[in-house]
Amino acid sequence: MFVKQLYTNCLSEAAYFIASEGVAVVIDPLRDIEVYLDLAKEHNATIQYIFETHFHADFVSGHLELAAATGAKIVYGPGAVTNFETYVANDNEVFNIGAVTMKVLHTPGHTLESSCYLLSDEKQQPYAVFTGDTLFVGDVGRPDLFSGNLTKEELADYLFDSLNSKIKTLPDNVIVYPAHGPGSACGKNLGPNTFSTIGDEKATNYALLATDKQEFINQVTSGLSTPPSYFPINAKINKEGYDALKAVMEKAMQPLGPAAFKAKAKGGALILDTRPAKEFGDGFVPGAISIGLEGRFAEWAGSLLPFDQDIILVAPIGQEEETVVRMARVGFDNVVGYLEGGYPAWAASGEAVDLIITVEADELAMDIPHDPNLVIVDVRKPIEFADGHIKNAINISLGDMVDPGKIADFEDNHNLYVHCQGGYRSIIACSIMKREGIHNLRNVDGGFAKMKDQKGLQVVQEKTVLN
Repeated sequence: MFVKQLYTNCLSEAAYFIASEGVAVVIDPLRDIEVYLDLAKEHNATIQYIFETHFHADFVSGHLELAAATGAKIVYGPGAVTNFETYVANDNEVFNIGAVTMKVLHTPGHTLESSCYLLSDEKQQPYAVFTGDTLFVGDVGRPDLFSGNLTKEELADYLFDSLNSKIKTLPDNVIVYPAHGPGSACGKNLGPNTFSTIGDEKATNYALLATDKQEFINQVTSGLSTPPSYFPINAKINKEGYDALKAVMEKAMQPLGPAAFKAKAKGGALILDTRPAKEFGDGFVPGAISIGLEGRFAEWAGSLLPFDQDIILVAPIGQEEETVVRMARVGFDNVVGYLEGGYPAWAASGEAVDLIITVEADELAMDIPHDPNLVIVDVRKPIEFADGHIKNAINISLGDMVDPGKIADFEDNHNLYVHCQGGYRSIIACSIMKREGIHNLRNVDGGFAKMKDQKGLQVVQEKTVLN
């Protein structure tokens, strides 16, 4: 038996490949499927099943691509309804995979069709459970994501029963392999690891420690942030189907010289620049939005960019294809070209350029006493802001900037100092604000991580001064 977790950091997503005696299965694959095909070849195995733990909302699954390439059956748990051919399994149904077995455990709660898959070894001993978004390390899947007309409280009621009847009854040594790790928006506060054991989760996970159903419901439904705006779009794509990745790539991988690129932009295409944040700040095509590949790229792209508008790319040279693939993972099929030669070609063409002024924390501290029009804009999440922020700063989280109205109240004479925790999100925010016509702004280098220790910058938390 061979089991491999394939983890994608920018999505906090885990897919799995399992093989035994020439038979293989894949659980929750991404849309770019080559890695699974390569693993099957490496292990001289045929992929027979693609197990989906639920209708994913945070990425586009590769189930259709992989089924088309291999002839494997797409398997969902009870209650799943799709627009394409699937095998809807029964609760407790067992699938043979060479010398091992996979058992379906229907665990509604995150969604109604949510199911876990229990892998038993050659001796038919439970070895690992693939929990999807039902159980994470240190957390459980949020119950407020697009599952029929049920309320989050009703889904949490289901989740409590699923955890207690299907998950907590498993042996303590069973490995827990979830669909997501730290940073995922599919839970409230996932732990730092990407796998665990049933015993460890029973001992430490607040959701498995809860014994009273109402207390559990209160815990899992409180403190939920607004889900990213692209979640319902991806869930719909996963239910209804999508174009082949090859066709998406052919449309997107069109090299455009500066003149053709400029014409596309004038025709209504949105410019996305995926270079590192610092490179973007030093110079960019006017009107471009920055989302660097080095951060949580796919998540921010899905949260901030339109799905119904053409997109053209300024990518790091040689990473154009990678950018398109990573966008396709969250449902973007609307990329129509890239700047040939990257930003250097644009700069050399004599076309207009823009930049973002970056300042150090000490410069901000020196400016505050002398500038009555200075406004500090903290673009971190509200929970981060509440934990500690610079005195008198205003909080407009980056995710909210998808609505131009959120940044419409600044006056022309305001001098804006924009920051996040480390600098990645603040450059994105500055690019959005510049695109909306706000140019009197500065990015604070190093973000709050540096600002909190800067003499002259007072950090507050609620009504308490931290330094």
